[in-house]
Amino acid sequence: MDQLKSVFKALIVICAIIVVIPANGQDLAKKANSFLNTLSTELRAQAQFDFEHAERFNWNFVPIARKGPSFRDFNVEQKNAAISLLRASLSDQGYQKARAIIELENVLKVLEKRAPADKYRDPLNYHISIFGEPSSSKEWGWRFEGHHISLNFSSLRGVLISSTPSFFGSNPGIVPGGEKKGTQVLKKEMELGFLLLNSLDGGQLKIAHFSEKAPSEIITGNSRKASLLNPTGIEFGELNAVQKKIFMQLLDVYIRNYASEFSEKFLAKIKTGGIDDLHFAWAGSLKPGSGHYYRIQGKSLLIEYDNTQNNSNHVHTVVRDLSNDFGEDVLKGHYQKQDHHH
Repeated sequence: MDQLKSVFKALIVICAIIVVIPANGQDLAKKANSFLNTLSTELRAQAQFDFEHAERFNWNFVPIARKGPSFRDFNVEQKNAAISLLRASLSDQGYQKARAIIELENVLKVLEKRAPADKYRDPLNYHISIFGEPSSSKEWGWRFEGHHISLNFSSLRGVLISSTPSFFGSNPGIVPGGEKKGTQVLKKEMELGFLLLNSLDGGQLKIAHFSEKAPSEIITGNSRKASLLNPTGIEFGELNAVQKKIFMQLLDVYIRNYASEFSEKFLAKIKTGGIDDLHFAWAGSLKPGSGHYYRIQGKSLLIEYDNTQNNSNHVHTVVRDLSNDFGEDVLKGHYQKQDHHH
C-alpha cells in the first residue's frame, strides 16, 4: 500500500509540473542541456549516447527493458527539465496526447489486477535518451519512449529537421469502466477515419477497402526504414470536395502533434510531393467495434492506424517520413557538403 501511495505522490508531482510549464520555446538544445545539467554523473552517462550510436535507431513502443534513465530515476528538478524538453518538442495537442497515454498505465494496472508493487504498468516508466551534444550549431537528437509512446527528434544547426518515427498508442482504446470510463485518447484518429470511409461511394470503397480482415498490427512495426505499402488505396484526387476536407482534417490530426514550426514544414513537404499523390486505404470492419485498420501514404509519408487487439479496443498509430526518418535525408546532404568542402 505504501508503494502505491508513493507512485500516486510521484504522479501528483508530475501533474503539478505539467500545469506550470508553458507550452512554448523551441530552443531545444538549451532545454536538452538544462535537462542534462540536472543529472548526476551516473544518470548522465546512462542518458547520453554518441549521435552515431546504433541506439538512436533502436525505437519501440511495447513494454520492454530500455536504455536511458526513466522518470522513476528522476527527482523533481530532473522531471521538471525533462517535461520542459518534451513540451517544447511537441504541440500542445501532441503533448496532451502523450500525457493522456501515460496516465492510461494506471488504468491498465487496475484492469489487469496487478499488485501495487508491480512495475510492468507504471506511469513513471518512460525513458529519455540524448544523442550527441545538444547544440545550436551541430547535429544532435533525443528520444522520449515507453509503453505506447516513441517520439524521435533530430536537430541540425538549431533547427528541428525530423520528428519521426513517432508512435502513439492507446490501451484501452476506450476505457471501459472506473474513474476514467469513456476516455478515448485517440478519438479523432478513429472518428475521422470512419467518417472518411463512410463518405465513399460504392466505386470508391472498392478501391479503398483492400481486405475484409485488418492486420493484427501496424505493418511497418518498429522497422528502422519504412516504405510504401500495397495496395495503395484511393487517391486524394479521386475524392470529392467534402471527402477531401475530411481527408485533410484526418491528416492534420497526425501532423499537428508536432511543434508548430516543424509541423508547418512537414505539411509543406507533403504538399510539395503532391497532395493528389496521397492515398487512403482501409482494411477490416466498416463499423467501429470490430478490427479495423487504415493508412495514408504518399511519396514522403506513411501514416498507419490499427485497432484489432484486445477485442478491437487497443489502438496503435505511427507516422513515418519515408525519406527523412531520424533526419537521415537532411543529414546525408549536410555530410556530403562537409566532405565536399574538405
